[in-house]
Amino acid sequence: MSGAALAVPLALVAGIAGAMQVPIQGELGERIGAFGALAISTLISAVLSATILLAVRGGFGAYGDALRQPLWLLTGGAMGVIVVLAITIGAPRIGTAATIGLLIAGQLGMGAVVDRFGLLGLERIPIGWPRLLGIVLLAVGAALSLKK
Repeated sequence: MSGAALAVPLALVAGIAGAMQVPIQGELGERIGAFGALAISTLISAVLSATILLAVRGGFGAYGDALRQPLWLLTGGAMGVIVVLAITIGAPRIGTAATIGLLIAGQLGMGAVVDRFGLLGLERIPIGWPRLLGIVLLAVGAALSLKK
């Protein structure tokens, strides 16, 4: 299976999982507190990830490999914590759709900045009017979703 053939369905499944994660984390956060929900979610992610790493690579050498990389390459986990905390707090207060809309608007906006300036060593990709319009429309949609 080619990389794209795997990436497309995986991204779709991740989108579905992410949409379900918002109300689930929100409810767990309401029951045990946002930081407790964050902690258990992170623990489960760590255990599952380690299990998958062991099954696929036959060991845990990737942990040592990762620790030898520049520190900025290890910030993805911290950013994941921010995402999980935000959805845990956001869902019960502003709703699932608004939380997801704001999350996606932020991702798309920052993604456009990364592309435009070639940040983090990536290739520069210009932002044409269709892309800019899409970002603006998504931001407007996210803002409108806050209205009850």
